[in-house]
Amino acid sequence: MDDMIARGDATAAWRERDLAVLWHPCTQMREHLDPGGTLPLLPVERGEGAWLIGRDGRRYLDAISSWWTNLFGHAEPRIAAAIARQAGTLEHVILAGVSHAPAVELAEKLLAIAPREAGREPLAKVFYADNGSAGVEVALKMAFHWFRNRGIEGRTKFIALDNGYHGETLGALAVGDIPLYRRVYAPLLAEAMFAPSPDAYLCDDGETPAQRAQRAADALAALLERHAGEVCALILEPRVQCAGGMRMHDPLYLRRARELCDAHGVFLVCDEIAVGFGRTGTLFASEQSGVQPDLLCLSKGLTGGALPLAAVLATQSIYEGFLDDSREKAFLHSHSYTGNPLACAAALASLAIFEQDDVIARNSATSKRMAQLAAAFAGHPHVADVRQAGMIVAFELTRGGDKRTPFDASARIGLRAYREALRRGVLLRPLGDVLYWMPPYCVDDDALQLLADTTRAAIDHAIEEAACA
Repeated sequence: MDDMIARGDATAAWRERDLAVLWHPCTQMREHLDPGGTLPLLPVERGEGAWLIGRDGRRYLDAISSWWTNLFGHAEPRIAAAIARQAGTLEHVILAGVSHAPAVELAEKLLAIAPREAGREPLAKVFYADNGSAGVEVALKMAFHWFRNRGIEGRTKFIALDNGYHGETLGALAVGDIPLYRRVYAPLLAEAMFAPSPDAYLCDDGETPAQRAQRAADALAALLERHAGEVCALILEPRVQCAGGMRMHDPLYLRRARELCDAHGVFLVCDEIAVGFGRTGTLFASEQSGVQPDLLCLSKGLTGGALPLAAVLATQSIYEGFLDDSREKAFLHSHSYTGNPLACAAALASLAIFEQDDVIARNSATSKRMAQLAAAFAGHPHVADVRQAGMIVAFELTRGGDKRTPFDASARIGLRAYREALRRGVLLRPLGDVLYWMPPYCVDDDALQLLADTTRAAIDHAIEEAACA
């Protein structure tokens, strides 16, 4: 008992140290500062597999893979060893005019496993960046600059999808459509056009996900027709709009989008930052549509969640569009830590694990167990939708389970569920009133059962607490 009290005191002291100096991301800090503890702060000491261990010794299941980055569990020894080996030889070097083995070897590996489409020019070059948002910036600038280099001045517009999210730097934010993130900065953003989302949750009565996808594709076709000769690229998240509430769509949409981009001479940019590397059941989500993009953005799980790194894969034709005697036609985008050897070494170790452990096959078995556990929520009186794409499961919470009657935002259902789940030893971070599971691939059956039991308890607690407020 004395040890528990001491640990509790130490945790409280750490909280005070943190709040004295840190400004946390994606957080209304007032909620952390509130004496009533509106938003709990979890001081983490270390990670072990699918678990986080707090400074008080408590264990928490990392049900969201630490913002969707962690693939194989925390402190994965093979990735840690690769980083340590690399740190002993070369920690970093400028990549402009310099080469090193981890950057070259990783590029070779990525191009070898990238999506391929019969009869289409393959992805052939890799450009590194520091994180997902930066990778999106790279892809957008490449698409625009390529047309400019060819003397085609009119191709200045981007099309993105309603409810899409691509990051929070200004260029990435401009092609995002989540008001909470973009509304304040709208005066600073380049103008983009938004096409209807193929989101299956938005199906009309009697409409199938494939029919919804086709209807959205028809709207995209009309938009491209109205702006013929003006659009340089379409950017989208294949299969799952993650930050938009884990909204999922039929693979048919990406096939139609690919056809429409080809018909209008528009680049297709697939943002697989969150959905790549096995999250949706295949190594890349675009494989489920049999589609290869012109530009492919990767990050998050690229290093297994160990270090920040992004990669943009481009076709040879795009690359050659920048070859010229003029430096103004070069792609001069850069980051100080582009192609960092430590991050590249981590990514190489992560890709090796896919081969060593037959990860995709193992994930298939895990996702089936997740589906079994999630099926029990379909009859919950306040769950309007249960959806799944591979290792991602989401629960849409609404009043009475009716899609047309979401909870009032002031009820804070998601936040209440988050607090209760944390109290029970599970780290969930809802997207509004959407709870989701996106655990590391090493999660075992006992942990999944805990996740299911805790999710149900958290939902029930949140509803009851809100009713009493």
